[in-house]
Order: sequence, then C-alpha cells, then structure tokens
Amino acid sequence: MKQDIHPKNYRLVVFRDLSNDYTFITRSTVNTREKIEVDGVEYPLVKIEISNTSHPFFTGKMKLVDTAGRVDKFNRRLEKHMEKRQKK
Repeated sequence: MKQDIHPKNYRLVVFRDLSNDYTFITRSTVNTREKIEVDGVEYPLVKIEISNTSHPFFTGKMKLVDTAGRVDKFNRRLEKHMEKRQKK
C-alpha cells in the first residue's frame, strides 16, 4: 500500500443544499471562501444543488433541476443552429 497518498487537511465543513436549505456537517478537504456559524462555531460553507434530501432517487419525487437556465440556454442555441441551417 502506498504511503502518504491521502490528504492530511481534513476538517469539519458545512454543506448546504440550496434547493431546501438542508445543512449537514462532515469532514472534507474542499476549499471554500464562505463561512457559516452553526451552534456558535464557525465552519467553512459549501453550497450544493442536490443532496440526499432533494435528489429524486431518494425522495421518490421527479423534479426538473434547471441550474442557471441551462435548459433555456440550450434551447436558444439549438434555435440559432436550426435557423442557420435553414438559411443554407
């Protein structure tokens, strides 16, 4: 087994699900600039879009996740492409 291949800077980090404001604390090496106070203790904050409390597999509810209008952006690009194609 290789020695010293795992990071040594594990620390407690708060992850917040943006879709339902669910937060949980776990150990991580992720870098973040934001901080949050939980029970009087300040932790680094990582914002996530989906967690086990909002993912359709775990909740049983189907939900379209459109982050920052990606579907709309794709549809606009597709329309432009089709217009160019029709002009030819």
